[in-house]
Amino acid sequence: MEFKYSNNYKKYHSLDYHYKTKFGQKIFKVSLDGGFTCPNIDGTKGFGGCTYCSREGSGEFAGRREDSLLEQFENIKNNIHKKWKVGKYIGYFQSFTNTYAPLKELKEKFEKIVGLKDVVGLSISTRPDCIEDDVLDYLEELSKRTFLTVELGLQTIYDKTGEYINRKHSYKDFLDGYKRVKERNINIVVHIINGLPFEDKNMMIETAKKVGELEPYGIKIHLLYVVEGTVLEHQFNQGIFKSLELEEYVDIVVDQLEYIPKQVVIHRLTGDGKKENLISPLWSLKKFVVINEIDKEFNRRESFQGKYYKKKLID
Repeated sequence: MEFKYSNNYKKYHSLDYHYKTKFGQKIFKVSLDGGFTCPNIDGTKGFGGCTYCSREGSGEFAGRREDSLLEQFENIKNNIHKKWKVGKYIGYFQSFTNTYAPLKELKEKFEKIVGLKDVVGLSISTRPDCIEDDVLDYLEELSKRTFLTVELGLQTIYDKTGEYINRKHSYKDFLDGYKRVKERNINIVVHIINGLPFEDKNMMIETAKKVGELEPYGIKIHLLYVVEGTVLEHQFNQGIFKSLELEEYVDIVVDQLEYIPKQVVIHRLTGDGKKENLISPLWSLKKFVVINEIDKEFNRRESFQGKYYKKKLID
């Protein structure tokens, strides 16, 4: 069975397909460290960050913070072109909370990248509770000049889990933030995490269902992996929780995608930490194996993204 949003065997709306359809060529995301911090680190909301947060602030494959943004961009771009010769770029502000700074500083950093040759857009990763009104005004204006995506971290709809992982915002906070950004007609990508402590399969699927009902521009499905130097590592070593097995993860992801509307772009299907400091699960290092297993499971089920999605009717 052919899937509407695919030009190959994929049964989900892949990011590669979306970019090639929209821009007519290969698009590369260039991951940058903008030098930001997080209100959950500096004491505004909490200390230490989320329990799974690494020293790089979830930006393990971003540029080096010690380098300028332009140096980071050039270094990563040059590495990309060792494998692919042709393409354009989206500047991805990935590490920590990338709207958590005064507007003047944000403008200075974002505009440096927007103005570069062959940059077709920006992707800005942030928390739903960290976008001030003046920043939102600027992002709305920026979205009219370039292809802008704002990535909002939800992780889970369950506040009890959120408290345990030291997230320091509620599901309601997320919905409020989502609504404020959505009202400006800005593309939103929602982050969720599978394998959080004490969550079972049904809870993970319910989180995906709720995201599907919002009909965002895109979704990122992350695997919870354990890296050195985190609170999560301590909890893992104590046996408080265990990582998902590959078969469990694949089954959950396919279940989730069956409840995500077909038009929603799937920006990520797993998580992959750095080999040198990854504790668990080690199977996550084989990213292409994970993706292939997801493809195989869709085929085994004769299923596809959105198979069980039903648009929620508003009274």
